[in-house]
Amino acid sequence: MRVRLFLSEAFRSIATNVSTTAAAIMTVLIGMFLLGLFIALGTWLLSWTNNVKKDIVVNVYFCTQGQCGEEATEGQIEAVRAQLASNPDVKSFEFVTKEQALEEMTERFPDLTEGLARNPLPASYEVVPKDAELVQEVAASLEPAPPGVEDVRYGEKKAEKVLHWAAIIGGSVLFGSIILLVSSTILIANTIRLSIFSRRHEIEVMKLVGATNWFVRAPFMLEGLLCGLAGSILAVLLLFAANRVALSRLLGGDDGAEPWAFPFIALTMVGVSLLIGAAGSGITMRRFLRI
Repeated sequence: MRVRLFLSEAFRSIATNVSTTAAAIMTVLIGMFLLGLFIALGTWLLSWTNNVKKDIVVNVYFCTQGQCGEEATEGQIEAVRAQLASNPDVKSFEFVTKEQALEEMTERFPDLTEGLARNPLPASYEVVPKDAELVQEVAASLEPAPPGVEDVRYGEKKAEKVLHWAAIIGGSVLFGSIILLVSSTILIANTIRLSIFSRRHEIEVMKLVGATNWFVRAPFMLEGLLCGLAGSILAVLLLFAANRVALSRLLGGDDGAEPWAFPFIALTMVGVSLLIGAAGSGITMRRFLRI
C-alpha cells in the first residue's frame, strides 16, 4: 500500500512538471545512448588491441652457415632455451626448425620459395612475453646476443602505435561519458528541485502531521529513478536499432575482435541510469529538502 502511494505521488509530480521531466528524460536518453555506443566501440577496440598483443613475439634467429660463419650448435641452442626458461618475463617459447620455417614460408609466399637450391632460413625461438608491454625487456635480456644467435627481432613499433591510439580513444570516451553523466545528473536534480518547490506547502503540512523524513523523501527518489529508467529504456531501444542497422556490420569481422554482448551493454545502461536518477534525487534532497 505504501509503495503504491509513493508511486502515485511520483507520477503526479512528473505530470505536474512535464516539460522539465521530458528534458531530463531526453538528456538521460542521449547520455545513455552515447554511453552504450562508447561501451560497444570501446570494448571492440580493447578486444582488437588484445588480439594484436597476442601477435607480439620476440623472434630469436640462430646462425646459419654462411651468415655467422657456421651454423649454431645444439649446445648453443640449448643454452638459449635455458636462458629463456629462467626469464620471469617469458610466458612461453617454441622452437621452430629450419624445415618448419621453410614450410611456413612456402605456404605464405610460394613464389619466393620456388626453385630454391637449399634452405636459407634459420632455426629460431618464438618467445611470447607474459605481457605485451614486456616485449622490450625480453628482447633486451638477449643482448648482447648469446653465442650462436644471429639476430633478435620484435615488431614493437606497430604495437606501440596501436596501444598509443587505443589509450587516446579510451581517454576520450571516458571523458565524454563523464560529461554526459554529470549533465544528466544535474538536470534530474533540477527536475526534483522544481517538484520540491511546487509542493513545499504540502511537505510542510505532512511534517506537521508527523510524516517521517523517508515518507516525504521516497516519492522524490522514485521520481528521479523513473526519469532515469525511462531515459535508459528509450536509449536501449535506440541502440538496439542502431546495432541491427549499422553497428553489427561495422564491428563484425574476421579479425576476432568483438564488443560486449548487447544484453550486457543494455543492463549496464539501465544500471547507470538508475544510479544517475538516485544521485540527482539525493543531491537535491540534501540541499533543498532540509528535513
